[in-house]
Amino acid sequence: MLGKLIALLASAVIAVISRMGYLGIVLLMGIESACIPLPSEIIMPFAGYLVFKGTLVLWMVALAGAIGCVLGSWLAYAVGAWGGRPLAERYGKYVLISPDDLDLADRWFQRYGGIIIFVGRLLPVIRTFIAFPAGVARMPLWRFSLYTFLGSFIWCWALAWMGLKLGEHWDTLGVYFHRFDAAIGAVILVALGLYVWRHIRHLRRG
Repeated sequence: MLGKLIALLASAVIAVISRMGYLGIVLLMGIESACIPLPSEIIMPFAGYLVFKGTLVLWMVALAGAIGCVLGSWLAYAVGAWGGRPLAERYGKYVLISPDDLDLADRWFQRYGGIIIFVGRLLPVIRTFIAFPAGVARMPLWRFSLYTFLGSFIWCWALAWMGLKLGEHWDTLGVYFHRFDAAIGAVILVALGLYVWRHIRHLRRG
């Protein structure tokens, strides 16, 4: 089932980029960065394959991808900034998010927001959703945009370069990155489990 879904996504990605070129890359990477899990591990390697074919240029592919990431991230950031904090304060207790947790997140993004966004943009899975908590924490938009662009440019360039080097076999990257995605997902689940356990223990003590 998952394999069929990935194949369907790959067909859609190929169709969009083949028809729209750089604009298609901007569009698809924008969708990927707006908290919609459209895998960049398919988008950028195929763009790199088109560089291999001589249709596109590597640095312009990376630039288009990074611009798309920034644009899509603005949408997710805005949702977090305008609705995230009030909703979290109102309903957070039902999912074990306390006002202290929100304050801690604010402090972390104010102090380390740049490196959090930059590194987050280089990690599968996390890169898709990192903009929303940055918006909730009201990280300064110019800093958020700068580090989003820098991290995304490196990510997009690296994936496109791999697609360029693999040539006709660009699609084999998706298999390896899917395994990495699963590992990242497992780490996130463990972290969530520890978070829930800590809060339940705190509530019992209270």
